[in-house]
Amino acid sequence: MKAPPILPQRSTRVVADVGALPTVTFGSGSMAWWGTIGFAVIEGLALVICAASYFYLRRNFVAWPPWGTPRPSLVVPGIGLLLMAVSIGPMMRACAHARRLALAPMRAWLLAGLVVKLAILVVRWYEFKALHTRWNSDAYGSITWITVGFHATLLFMDAAEDAGLLLILFGSDKVWERHFADVTDDAVYWYITIAVWVPLFAMIYLLPWWT
Repeated sequence: MKAPPILPQRSTRVVADVGALPTVTFGSGSMAWWGTIGFAVIEGLALVICAASYFYLRRNFVAWPPWGTPRPSLVVPGIGLLLMAVSIGPMMRACAHARRLALAPMRAWLLAGLVVKLAILVVRWYEFKALHTRWNSDAYGSITWITVGFHATLLFMDAAEDAGLLLILFGSDKVWERHFADVTDDAVYWYITIAVWVPLFAMIYLLPWWT
């Protein structure tokens, strides 16, 4: 059997020393951060379409909600909005400790944030009943259920991401530094998710009381 040819050795030279570069980056310096922003833009556009459909359908009705449909309740949705505001605190603390690479307090605050998010999901379940209409009752019921339901999927996916991160942070013997950046990206996504709900809350729950 013929031996493979021996390739000539090529000389190498040092172009740059990257040893001083950080092993983890936060914010716009991270590709994962841009991916998070991209997801938020795509999902935000879907909610914009829901809002545009809501106002388009509104123009086709004399009364909104339609005659015979009670106005939505404000108590349960108000509790959900309040919990969202409360959840910002733990996520901000988790983000701050992640930037300092402080593992223990970051895990604790992320866990606290997840507890509040799960409470928000429970309240969101009852928000469907607070609409006082069914998804198949009429156009008003369909668009309100679709909007509230689609935003609920964003809440659920973020809570699931938190649960996955916590399993890694508590269950792994070695936590990679990139997981700290994951926590900050998760916090940014959560802020956006809450921010887009504020005008949707006014549209779905407050606007029917003004018209």
